[in-house]
Amino acid sequence: MKRWGSTIVLMSSIIFVLAKSGAAQLKLSENTEACLSCHSQLHPGIVAEWKKSRHAQITPGEAIKKSKLERRISAETVPDALAHHIVGCAECHMMNSEKHQDHHDHNGFEVHIVVSPSNCLTCHPTEVEQYGKNLMSHAYGNLMNNSVYRSLADSVNGIQSFENMKTRIKPPDPETNLDSCIYCHGSEVKVKGKTSRETTMGQMEFPILSGWPNQGVGRINPDGSKGSCTACHTRHQFSIEMARKPYTCSECHKGPDVPAYKIYEVSKHGNIHSALGKGWNFNAVPWTIGKDITAPTCATCHVSLLVDENKEVISERTHQMGDRIPWRLMGLIYSHPHPKSPDTAIIKNKAGLPLPTELTGEPAPMYLIDSKEREKRKVAMQKSCLACHSQGWVDGQWTRFENTIKTTNEMTLTATKILLTAWEKGAAKGLAQKDSIFNEAIEKKWVEHWLFFANSTRYASAMVGADYGVFANGRWYLSKNIQEMMDWLEFKLQNQPERKDKKKEKSK
Repeated sequence: MKRWGSTIVLMSSIIFVLAKSGAAQLKLSENTEACLSCHSQLHPGIVAEWKKSRHAQITPGEAIKKSKLERRISAETVPDALAHHIVGCAECHMMNSEKHQDHHDHNGFEVHIVVSPSNCLTCHPTEVEQYGKNLMSHAYGNLMNNSVYRSLADSVNGIQSFENMKTRIKPPDPETNLDSCIYCHGSEVKVKGKTSRETTMGQMEFPILSGWPNQGVGRINPDGSKGSCTACHTRHQFSIEMARKPYTCSECHKGPDVPAYKIYEVSKHGNIHSALGKGWNFNAVPWTIGKDITAPTCATCHVSLLVDENKEVISERTHQMGDRIPWRLMGLIYSHPHPKSPDTAIIKNKAGLPLPTELTGEPAPMYLIDSKEREKRKVAMQKSCLACHSQGWVDGQWTRFENTIKTTNEMTLTATKILLTAWEKGAAKGLAQKDSIFNEAIEKKWVEHWLFFANSTRYASAMVGADYGVFANGRWYLSKNIQEMMDWLEFKLQNQPERKDKKKEKSK
């Protein structure tokens, strides 16, 4: 930093500490050295994590010389100014700062707070490009720009009051949304002003950010880019080991709407991971099946570069998670072929609703992948299965899984028909009355039916976690919920004013 007077002693002590820890050999840029001179004292946890990272151990110039299978950097070339220094504070927080709305003068340096995929693409262009085609990168818009999903979120997050035997709901405030759905979907980070704070370097000015902090997968960054690499590669170690372990995915995929982690835990694969995973090598690139791991984690099936012990590629690395997914399990309202575009807010069914299927289950085909693409993705997923299982085993598992998609959709159709009848007969208010479809008891039971119970059953089938597909939010609850919806409808219909009047007339 340019105002050196008060930091000379501190700088000397930092250099001594780095030397003592063996980090003096690190090829630091002058700018990163300047950052460390203060932040080693201010944020020792951040610096300690960064020092453990691969970024702190190898320069991009050295990384690019690795063999194709061993490389963790997808750029063919990197800028000369970056190639010969390790990736430190300045290399991320000063990269293209002029494109960031949150850029500001920080003691003589132009820095930005939010590091975005656009910064990472200097070394990782393929990963950033793939991630941009991923549903996750559009998660903010897919929620906030879809009137049906937004209405569901408002019904969950809105604050309810009770007066005169009626409940009323007011829209959720931004902080509640950020603490709820937007935590995982990602926020829109904007600069809403500046504030001045007293620091060890004197009075300094900082931008005030709305939608911050957030590490959601579809975060809209101040430079206009979408996504957050740190959702999986948590800062400041950015560990591939962390991204490969199921605990990272569990932060947003725990349920009951997306119970992937809970099901994985009780599956045979999760069992093996719990018992034997401590001996696996989660840091190896490439990842060798049978040597580094002996059962899959989430990353094994959806992301990672996998090879056999002869270094023959089983699955290519991808950050476009849909590459190996033919079906979208998360019923909205029904399970359906995967969307073609990651921007699902563009989808409209025949009824004009922003849904990938009709309320009666028929898909909106122009927005969804066709049978040829589904088969291609199925084969891509099965390659990792076949590294450990026979073709007969894999075929049998997929037959069960695809049958579960069919039967859970049939059960969802039954529940939907009950709801449509309730709307038609005036037992509840729905689309025809331009009312929320999520604010009455039967509607909430309908949401639970497809969002919790049908999803749980499908995920259990896909991931071999059987009990979650039976009694733990599975088929038992699908059948029980239909009965309860039917009982509710019959009760409401019997107690409608016009029916009561008819009963009175008959009794006379």
